[in-house]
Amino acid sequence: MLASVLRSDVAIDMSIKITRAFIAMRSMMAVLSNTAVDVAQLRKDFEELKLDIEDILADQNNINEDTRMQLELINQSLAALQAPPKKPHRPIGFK
Repeated sequence: MLASVLRSDVAIDMSIKITRAFIAMRSMMAVLSNTAVDVAQLRKDFEELKLDIEDILADQNNINEDTRMQLELINQSLAALQAPPKKPHRPIGFK
């Protein structure tokens, strides 16, 4: 207030700087308030995604026993097909 009453160049410069500082603070507060809203929305979206992913993983883990048994039989059959065939060995010695 004193700077606005005084008529010197220094007082005018200080008044301008104080006004600019308040304008900068006001713009920072506007950005921060928008940021707080954005962060709250991001948290909400993250929680929703987290719940969706947990549901998907729970569905994948809920395979019934029949399906598990069928998958195990398929894996065993594939392993048997990949194994090399066993050749009969010639007996050692005389007959």
